[in-house]
Amino acid sequence: MARFSFLEWPVIRQLRSSDSLGRGEAVTSQRTREIAPRTATADRVVQSVCPYCAVGCGQRVFVKDGKVVQIEGDPDSPISRGRLCPKGAASEQLVNAPGRQTRLLYRAPRATEWQHLDLDTAIDMIADRFIAARRRGWQDTDEHGRRLRRTMGIAALGGATLDNEENYLIKKLFTAAGAVQIENQARI
Repeated sequence: MARFSFLEWPVIRQLRSSDSLGRGEAVTSQRTREIAPRTATADRVVQSVCPYCAVGCGQRVFVKDGKVVQIEGDPDSPISRGRLCPKGAASEQLVNAPGRQTRLLYRAPRATEWQHLDLDTAIDMIADRFIAARRRGWQDTDEHGRRLRRTMGIAALGGATLDNEENYLIKKLFTAAGAVQIENQARI
C-alpha cells in the first residue's frame, strides 16, 4: 500500500489542477480511475427486446465468454430511445440469477416432491390434458337446441410479456379449440 500524502487529498488536487470547480479528474479517486465498465470488456453486443411488458423497449445485451454481463437500453430503438424502466434495466438477473430454474419441474397431484421431466414428456402431458379437458367440457348445443360448438373446460389467460404476434397465435389456437374464455392480463 502506498504511503499517505496530504497532496493527494481531493481539495489539494483541485486547487493544484485546472479543475478548480472539482468536477473532473481532481476529485476522482485512484480506485475509480482503475475500474472499467462491464460493457468495455464484452466480447459482443446483441440487440434484443425487453421481455417484461408489451411496450417492446430495445435492449443492448453485452456478452462476454457466452455469459450476459450487462443489459442497457438501445439508443437506436425508436420505441425506448435508449431508456429502460427499472425492471427492464434489471433483466440481466433473468439469466444470471443463481436460483433460476433451467430444467422442467413437475409435481404430481398430492405429491410432496418435485421431479425433473424432459421437454417431450412435459409437452405430451400438457397436450393430453388439454384434449381431455376439451372433451369433458364440450357443449355442442344449448338447452334450446341452438348450436354452440364450444368448450367450457379450457380457459386462457395471456401475459403482457408476449408480443402481438404471439398473442394473436394463442388467441387463434384457443378459438379453434372451441374455448370462449380467453383473456389477457394487459386488459385486466
